[in-house]
Amino acid sequence: MNIIDIINKTKKSQELSDDEIFWLVKSYTDGEIPDYQMSAWLMAVCINGLTENETFALTAAMRDSGDIVRLGIPFTADKHSTGGVGDKTSLIIGPIVAACGVCVAKMSGRGLGHTGGTIDKLESIDGYRTDLPIDEFEDILRQTGFSIISQTGELCPADKKMYALRNATGTVDSIPLICASIMSKKLAMNADCLVLDVKYGSGAFMKTREDAEKLAQLMEKVGRSAGKKCKAIVTDMNSPLGRNIGNALEVKEAVELLQGKSRGTLYDVCMELAAYMLELSGKGTFDECRALAEEAVASGKALDVLRETIRLQGGNEKICDDVSLLPQPLLKYEIRATKDMKILGFDCEELGMSSLLLGAGRLTKDDKIDMSAGIVMNCDIGDQLSADDVIMTLYSTVCSDFSNVAVRALNAVRFKITEKPSYT
Repeated sequence: MNIIDIINKTKKSQELSDDEIFWLVKSYTDGEIPDYQMSAWLMAVCINGLTENETFALTAAMRDSGDIVRLGIPFTADKHSTGGVGDKTSLIIGPIVAACGVCVAKMSGRGLGHTGGTIDKLESIDGYRTDLPIDEFEDILRQTGFSIISQTGELCPADKKMYALRNATGTVDSIPLICASIMSKKLAMNADCLVLDVKYGSGAFMKTREDAEKLAQLMEKVGRSAGKKCKAIVTDMNSPLGRNIGNALEVKEAVELLQGKSRGTLYDVCMELAAYMLELSGKGTFDECRALAEEAVASGKALDVLRETIRLQGGNEKICDDVSLLPQPLLKYEIRATKDMKILGFDCEELGMSSLLLGAGRLTKDDKIDMSAGIVMNCDIGDQLSADDVIMTLYSTVCSDFSNVAVRALNAVRFKITEKPSYT
């Protein structure tokens, strides 16, 4: 086998064999194929795509490039979101599902761009440790049924190397490559069932529902081909998920939901995802599982799971009773309506970038995050605001001049002036 033949076959839309794909991934991971030749193959994939069988083989080869987690726990569930602005669902769904008797074992990453990733959000809790050895991870899972830790360097090294190359060569936006990247890591975690939350809209990677559905269907097929119980659902990310954007702010909102203090879109999405995880785990019909999830919140059992997991991972579990113990911003700026208006929509990507400029995200992997920074939305699509009502509040400890960020954040809001004209 040689890389030139493989590039030419993909360039001509000729299907590669499983052996060819495994050789390609291994040879690139081992440094035997240079970046420039792998870039040529990735560009050919972006232009011509891959067949389902090629995508299955690529995912398996990337999964097998490193360690596969093997926990001594009879049954585990996992959930993955393709990401969005204000997405703190993992912090909510994990404790709910664990409270219903299903072990949720999850590895997550840090954020780059927009706000932080799930690991960044958890590390806004004082003392919380995410870099745990597998044996300690497993011990916590046995005690609480729920834990999230940071990804190990030994998990899917092929994906790490290929994604960095894709990011540098404009070859990110390919559904088969996106699918293989996500699913190789999920399958390396080796959970028995997997729920996939594929988002679309202004705040998501997939901008259209059509593309999100294509990705969801492919990911579900890949999961099932690997012998996993797998369900992919498509959800809207044209509005922030919940009211809070930013690390400590999102932890606060997650805790308040588990305290039973908030409902709305975030609650509904979390209940739906939790119900699918429980259904795949054999806990009953979807409706029965949704009822179980709602009871886990209403009874306080899900909050108890989160509290104990935080304690076991070295964090200050008292934040589950007093969210003011989370990092607090030194500065805030309210953006108010200057006239009566109706909210028509949001550019969520711009809201995410605004929160990044406040300090809540990172442009490079070495940037330091301001855990207190972010945005709290005071309105949703369809809301009618009066003059001087607060549209959103910006928070930061590191950004002392809010003027430019405020303009950018306000420009991310689409609205219609509704005040009556005055006649003279």
